[in-house]
Amino acid sequence: MSEPEKSVKIAVVGDVHEQWEAADGEALQRLGVDLVLFVGDFGNESVDLVHRIAALDIPKAVTLGNHDAWWTATPWGRAKCPPELRNTDRVQAQLDLLGSSHVGFGKLDFPQFGLTVVGSRPFSWGGSEWKYGDFYQERYGVSSFAESTTRIVAAVESAATDVVIFLGHNGPKGLGDLPSDPCGKDWKPVGGDFGDPDFSEAIAQTRELGKTIPLVAFGHMHHHLRYTKEYLRKSLHVGESGTLYLNAARVPRIVDTSLGDRHRNFSIVTLKGSTVETASLVWLNRSFQTISVEILYHRPAQPLAQFA
Repeated sequence: MSEPEKSVKIAVVGDVHEQWEAADGEALQRLGVDLVLFVGDFGNESVDLVHRIAALDIPKAVTLGNHDAWWTATPWGRAKCPPELRNTDRVQAQLDLLGSSHVGFGKLDFPQFGLTVVGSRPFSWGGSEWKYGDFYQERYGVSSFAESTTRIVAAVESAATDVVIFLGHNGPKGLGDLPSDPCGKDWKPVGGDFGDPDFSEAIAQTRELGKTIPLVAFGHMHHHLRYTKEYLRKSLHVGESGTLYLNAARVPRIVDTSLGDRHRNFSIVTLKGSTVETASLVWLNRSFQTISVEILYHRPAQPLAQFA
C-alpha cells in the first residue's frame, strides 16, 4: 500500500502595511506552519521591513504589491517622493533582499511539499487598464497584459512539480463584479471586476498544461469595504476544479484592544496532496493563544465507496 499523503500547513499573510513584528515570526512558529506566503504591500517601499521578512527562517514565497513601488512606479509617486529617498532604488533593494523567495513573474519549487509556488505580475494595482507602462517595460521588458501572461506561464512551464499554487498581490479577473466580491470594485462608482486579466489568462493556460491548481492566494482589496460598513468583502471563492481563491487582506492585521492586548491574524490553509482540506482566518493574542478561528472553507465529505 502507498503511504498516505502528508498535510502541508500554509500561512498566507495578507497586506502588511507596516505591521510586522518579531512576534509575528514567533506566532508562525507556534502555529507550526510549513510554508508562508506573503501577498505584498509591506509598506511604501519599506526596505527595513522587507529586510525582516527576508530574514524569516521558515520556507516562504513572497510577491510585492503596488505600495512596494509607491514612489517609483508612477509619475505621481516620483513627484511626491520624499527627498531623502530619491537617490536610492528602493524597489531593487527589496528585490535584492528577497532574492529567490520573490516569485513575481517567477516560481519557487518546494519539492519537500510536492508543490511549486508561481507568482503573477508583481506590483499590481489591479483592474483591466494597463498601468505603470514605463515601470514594467524598464524592469521586466513587459508592455502589455498579453506579455505579462506569457511571463507567468513561462514560470509555470519551468515548475518542477505538477501542483501549482499561484501567489499574487491582486487576484485574477473572473471572481465576480459585485463590490463585495474578492476583487470587486468598492469605491464610487461601486461595482465592477477589478481583478487582473493577465492573471486569469495565465491560470487558464496553466490548466491547459495539465497542472493542478489547488490554491490562488492574493490580497490588495481589503476586507473592509470603502463605501459601506454594513457588510464585508468575501474572502473566498471556490472555482473550477475545486481551486480555492483566497483574498487574505484582513487590514489592519494587528489590532490593539481596549484591555491592553494585541491581536494578530493569519490565514491558514491545509493542503493534502493536490487538494485543499481547510482554510481559516486565525487571530492570536499577545501570548500566542488562538482566540478566534473563522472557518472559511472545509472540504466537503467524500461519499463512501460502494463495494461490489
